[in-house]
Amino acid sequence: MTWTIPNTLTFIRLLAAPGVALMFLYFHRPWADWFALGLFVGAAITDWFDGYLARLWKQESKFGAMLDPIADKAMVVIAIMVLTGYNGMNPWLILPATVILFREVFVGGLREFLGHKSGLLKVTKLAKWKTTAQMVAIAALFLGTGLEYLNGVAMQGMTPEQYAEAVSHGLADPIRACGKRDCASFANIAGLVLIWIAAGLTALTGWEYFTKAKPFLKEDP
Repeated sequence: MTWTIPNTLTFIRLLAAPGVALMFLYFHRPWADWFALGLFVGAAITDWFDGYLARLWKQESKFGAMLDPIADKAMVVIAIMVLTGYNGMNPWLILPATVILFREVFVGGLREFLGHKSGLLKVTKLAKWKTTAQMVAIAALFLGTGLEYLNGVAMQGMTPEQYAEAVSHGLADPIRACGKRDCASFANIAGLVLIWIAAGLTALTGWEYFTKAKPFLKEDP
């Protein structure tokens, strides 16, 4: 295994995955939210750069090919775990999250069963779109979660209606308003829409891989 720049970027992304959860252990909110968001976005950017640089510099390796999907899955799984906890176990998030986690376990099991034939389950363009959708959705949800916390602090026990009235009278901070909707709601709704799209793409790629594996799952005559 050679420590090329692409391989190093992939390894850093793998280390960043548990780092997202650790932000909430070592920092108070909302700093934990912003640090987690920054770490996740930074790691997601490396997902594009490591593959691009490996192809550009002809440094593609078996180590990188093995580690890249592991790092992606670790990032997504850990981030989803954190988000579901800090979003109050919102069913609109739990349902697509369940689809995503089930698919990752299912495809991982298929690859393990196929062994040396697992090369048939190569990453497709649809799978790359799936990963991109997941990461954009998770980034939006981290942003919404952090802003929601700030809204809660600003409200100080007030209902949203009371808070809106306080803002209109200049008694509360209106800085988190994004047009006619508060920024937290805007980010959360965008994140939930994107995570459902990502879940749909995730299910499609799972079915695609299962279809490829079906001939090898038949019982011997």
